[in-house]
Amino acid sequence: MKRNPIIPFAIIMVVGVLAMFILSFKGVGDSKELAAELEGGGEAKTEEVAANPEDIYKQSCVSCHGDQYQGGVGPSLKGVGDRLSKDQIADVVTNGRGAMPPGLVPAEKAGEMADWLAGLK
Repeated sequence: MKRNPIIPFAIIMVVGVLAMFILSFKGVGDSKELAAELEGGGEAKTEEVAANPEDIYKQSCVSCHGDQYQGGVGPSLKGVGDRLSKDQIADVVTNGRGAMPPGLVPAEKAGEMADWLAGLK
């Protein structure tokens, strides 16, 4: 008995065409949701703000200042309280300085962050 070699290829083609149509309709539905999000009508995404200075450091600062505050791309933070006052530290973490971009620490947390950084040894 000889089997028709075209049958498996035809089945694969039909499955592929069906998958293409199903994914196309799924994309049309998703495009409406994406358009609503771009217009601001979608669900608002909330950004979680870290609660304490150490969490803020781990979230925003560790990539440049190192996991042990030793420095790297940014300067070492050990003894920063000896070099800068707490007001100066708060200004730097809020407004940036040199290559450090502004806005990494929320303004309402700048005082807490400055106190914590000034205490690092």
